[in-house]
Amino acid sequence: MQYSVIVPTLNPGGLWKKWIDTLETQSIAPLAVHVVDSESNDGSLELSVDAGFIVTTINKHEFNHGRTRQSALSLVNNVEYVVLLTQDAILANPDSIKEILTPFQDDNISAVCGRQLPRKNAGCIEAHSRLYNYPNQSSVRCFEDREVIGMKAAFLSNSFAAYRVSALNEVGGFPEDVIFGEDMYVAAKLLKSGYKIAYAADACVYHSHAYSLFQEFKRYFDMGVFHARASWIRNEFGAAENQAARFVVSELRYLLQHAFWRIPEALLRSGFRFVGFRFGLIESRLPVLLKKHMSMNSAYFRGEIKGKSVD
Repeated sequence: MQYSVIVPTLNPGGLWKKWIDTLETQSIAPLAVHVVDSESNDGSLELSVDAGFIVTTINKHEFNHGRTRQSALSLVNNVEYVVLLTQDAILANPDSIKEILTPFQDDNISAVCGRQLPRKNAGCIEAHSRLYNYPNQSSVRCFEDREVIGMKAAFLSNSFAAYRVSALNEVGGFPEDVIFGEDMYVAAKLLKSGYKIAYAADACVYHSHAYSLFQEFKRYFDMGVFHARASWIRNEFGAAENQAARFVVSELRYLLQHAFWRIPEALLRSGFRFVGFRFGLIESRLPVLLKKHMSMNSAYFRGEIKGKSVD
């Protein structure tokens, strides 16, 4: 299977050398690696050039999760599949990409989500998030599954995902103007178009985050903004809040077994997430300056006068 890789970068630091090394050890080599860099100044650009990657540099204020990836997709030629990664997602073994491409043997599979494992030395709260969202069993989802699992049917993460290029282009590619969530947006479009999405539990990367309380708030504020502006996803797949309650229950059970003393912190984090998400849902009523302070992606609101919807 021929494939190309797309990865946005901004000062990936010392982890970038390891990222390159694990990609170079893959059992199936990519035809090309497209790096879209937002003015990195940490030496990573030189490493990318030395590795033979195709590097496109953009102004860091121009970065947009959907538009930036779509611009890279337009450079991909003569391949049936494209693999998307983030700069901090480290391939776990030499067959990680082979495993994420395997489900495409089914012609109706349009996209595949890989499994994200917690980083080494990750704390219990950080680890549980990955163990909950990325189980050890593979699965395939279709549009009808939303009636049973709701928004989980459209779950996909571009930290490690693969797409059938023809299907991705058929639904219009990645959206040009989303705060983030371009992966879920496309997944929902693909499902509505009659395609299936696979989750490949054997295709693994190490990728997790130890967010501060305010970072949790900001991330979930952005999530609320995404769902407010792409409201058709909530209408078609159900509210994200329905999944949040299940996550909290699972997290408390996990902490009871592994780190019960962190339960108060976990509950506080849940509160920050909930408040952030609710503010995100009503972001059209908030002043732009406040939204920029609330967001992890403040540049998204640059020059904006009032809220708008993503259709």
